[in-house]
Amino acid sequence: MEKPLADCIRPQKLEEMVGQHHLLDEGTIFRKNFESKRVRNMVFYGPPGVGKTTVANIIAENSGLSLFKLNGTSASIDDIKNVIKETDSIFNTNGVLLYLDEIQYLNKKQQQSLLEFVESGEITLIASTTENPYFYIYPALLSRCLVFEFKALSIDDIKEGLLRAANRIAVKLSDEALHKLALSSNGDMRKALNNLDFLTVSVEKDKIIGIEEVNELIDKAHIAYDRSEDKHFDHLSAFMKSLRGSDPDAAIFYLAKLLKGGDIIAASRRLLCAVSEDVGLAYPQLIPLVKSCVDSALQLGLPEARLPLANAALLIALAPKSNSAYLAIDEAMKDIDLGRGINVPRSLQNTHFDGEDATIKGQNYLYPHDYKNHYVKQQYLPDDLKNIKYYVPQDNKNEQAFKEYWKKIKKND
Repeated sequence: MEKPLADCIRPQKLEEMVGQHHLLDEGTIFRKNFESKRVRNMVFYGPPGVGKTTVANIIAENSGLSLFKLNGTSASIDDIKNVIKETDSIFNTNGVLLYLDEIQYLNKKQQQSLLEFVESGEITLIASTTENPYFYIYPALLSRCLVFEFKALSIDDIKEGLLRAANRIAVKLSDEALHKLALSSNGDMRKALNNLDFLTVSVEKDKIIGIEEVNELIDKAHIAYDRSEDKHFDHLSAFMKSLRGSDPDAAIFYLAKLLKGGDIIAASRRLLCAVSEDVGLAYPQLIPLVKSCVDSALQLGLPEARLPLANAALLIALAPKSNSAYLAIDEAMKDIDLGRGINVPRSLQNTHFDGEDATIKGQNYLYPHDYKNHYVKQQYLPDDLKNIKYYVPQDNKNEQAFKEYWKKIKKND
């Protein structure tokens, strides 16, 4: 059986990779760790066709460890046990590296079976997933791994990979054909190479592949959304600002563009961020509702995921807005960065015993529930911050109600 073009020309060195500059460029932490040949337990997270498997293979070849591969879509508990048995083999004295593709498809019991051996170092695990690992990987296993995000490839990255492949197989592409192939891949190099492979055997020998052939292959004459780096973040920015600006039509439009590009993860993240950053205390009940919509979308997958995400986007766009929590936490973090508030007030410390040398005896903490309205005035902030105000109520029904309530409770302060 003839191997796909993507497998035939798979890079054998990091220098041959395209994209993922934040991980693979000289001087990055990831690259330095690779060059040290000390392989850590890692999870590679990102969309398909962006180099996760290729990088794992290169690391394995560079490590000197015995490489075993499993795919979560087909691996059984017996397959995992067979790998575990290999840790005692005299042929694997340098150690075992398990590359586990699509780990999200393993159930909890299957993932747990690896835990003991990953923790002991008998197995070094590199896992990859197209789903958010914090949702799909057993937490105890994930806590023993470093998570690295692989990003969708830019148009220029895809063009570079296509040109390398074309040179290897001695075919030529017109500039228009090259651009259209790259644009239609949605950041997926494997998809782009598969399309090139199909075109190569479909045109006459020595003929340049032109835009006509590419258009005939690709059923969408216009790509609704490309995931090249700049435009990708432009669309995410427009989506977030439309939600914040209470424009339901624009919010739905940019959500549709993100989903057309297959970017369910980034769309979900923006919704979760927007509901806390821009709606916040004006309608706090919305936060768990949006979380529920996102959870449903991630379980459903596309195309059905568009329905709960559309509900979430409209709810956020139409809801009253407040950024008081966003402003408060950022101001507090600025003070922490400046080194303020180091010493917790004594009354709040976890103090249960005063030694003989203690100059102040007794913690003197006042328990609010012992007082009227469950409130008593006492100092909570450190001395150097005791008069600061981080939270300022904004002009919406909820926060004004909070303000009136606390004005009544604290009227004797």
